[in-house]
Amino acid sequence: MSQSRNDLQDRRFGATFRTDSWWTEVLPVIIVFGGFGIYATWRAFQGVSYEFGPYLSPFYSPLIDAEHHWLPAWLSPALLILGAPLGFRTTCYYYRKAYYRAFFLSPPSCAVTGVGAGKYSGERKFPFILQNLHRYFLYLAILFIIILAYDAVKAFFFADGFGVGVGSLVMTVNVVLLSCYTFSCHSLRHIIGGKLDCFSCEVAGGARHKAWKGVSILNERHMLFAWASLVSVGLTDLYIKLLCEGTITDLRLF
Repeated sequence: MSQSRNDLQDRRFGATFRTDSWWTEVLPVIIVFGGFGIYATWRAFQGVSYEFGPYLSPFYSPLIDAEHHWLPAWLSPALLILGAPLGFRTTCYYYRKAYYRAFFLSPPSCAVTGVGAGKYSGERKFPFILQNLHRYFLYLAILFIIILAYDAVKAFFFADGFGVGVGSLVMTVNVVLLSCYTFSCHSLRHIIGGKLDCFSCEVAGGARHKAWKGVSILNERHMLFAWASLVSVGLTDLYIKLLCEGTITDLRLF
């Protein structure tokens, strides 16, 4: 055992006492998060097939200058607004852990030596110091939830009046999952009451305590909401894209 410990002290990449298949925790992140990043980037630059009837892709909402009256023709409207939701996800506490492990291998898993072992400097240097902007991205994310909720309501109003299409439900489920992800945020929990030592000593302490408990329940499932909302926003955009291209037909349920 002493020899094994000495082997670990040389900080070789992948050195560990673990005997389980620890790398299986990393693969899904590479596939899902990496795949979403590629798809979202492609769709953001594409600049077409994002609006069908009352349905608007979440990648393009709010829709700014779709007719290119003042934007250059080559600039996709999505590029004007994706910085806010992208910034919120990339600075998210959970996603930091996920992509630091999967893409930076720093470390690739718990108790496994990663790249650059022994040179950890926290998030005090550029570009990682920008992770501290997460709280401000949270404020923007809440604004986007309001906008997407409005889009979801509009998705029930067609040219011939009120109705329920599959797209209406897809957009509604998407905004619910995005809301759960946003309102389960660690920063929001801290702002509401996580930083307090005594709720009863604060103004509206009882209300803040109830709000804190509610956010805490969501926070326990933050990882689940992070992945569910990532998949839902991608599938919502894909659904609307396929409708625009005539690949599929939207089924009216009512």
